Amino acid sequence: MSTVTISPKFQVVIPLEIRKVFEIHPGEKMQMVPYGNRIELIPVKKLKKMRGFLRGINIVVKREGDRL
Repeated sequence: MSTVTISPKFQVVIPLEIRKVFEIHPGEKMQMVPYGNRIELIPVKKLKKMRGFLRGINIVVKREGDRL
């Protein structure tokens, strides 16, 4: 776990190890989402780069008896 400091201009530097894991590069956009009592940063990826990211996902859904 890394700790960051908010600058007087409300800027935050994402630690190198986090940038490497998530392949974050300068100029990329991030969504900031409030979630409970925390803030989540979600990288905005181009649709072309997202192709195939759900490959292998389990699509079996348990259904109720009255649903077909």
